[in-house]
Amino acid sequence: MATSPEEQIQSMVNNMPDKTGKSLQEWFALIQSKRLEAHGEIMKLLKGEHGVSHGFANTIAILYRQQAQGGPSADEDLVAAYFSGPKAAMKPLYELIIQTSQALGNDVVVSPKKTYASLRRSKQFGLVQVSAKDRIDLGLILKGVPPTGRLEAWGGMCTHKVRLGSAADFDAEVQNWLKQAYEQA
Repeated sequence: MATSPEEQIQSMVNNMPDKTGKSLQEWFALIQSKRLEAHGEIMKLLKGEHGVSHGFANTIAILYRQQAQGGPSADEDLVAAYFSGPKAAMKPLYELIIQTSQALGNDVVVSPKKTYASLRRSKQFGLVQVSAKDRIDLGLILKGVPPTGRLEAWGGMCTHKVRLGSAADFDAEVQNWLKQAYEQA
């Protein structure tokens, strides 16, 4: 079963001919022949004229538009953007957090997104976000762990966050929370 977003997309692409009647490349050719660019126009064509389900139509539209714009951003480009301008000083701390996360097990996957890097194994257990020129927020998913001191409550994807300003802040206590989140995933 596909677990990461990338694996889920690939599974949809693999199943597309059986589920929609055309391969991804055939859908791309059709969209290109109609000279459509807007997501809504593509969705209307696929769902309305071809009976493609919403999930497949949305995936086709997103992938087509990414290809038309030169493809999705490379991981390196996403990470480089985290450290543009005044945030550049946070790169060594980011690299330390990533290296420590990957040392937790050979199943750790670091998946850069536009504003943060997701930390996953069978499921997400944390994220690393360069929030300011002098701060990285380490988000953690720690079920059943009450917030205390530096381990703050955080809404959204993660239950907790720790604000880190330097390598000294990424101490044994924080690394233990990171390990605990990894083990719960």
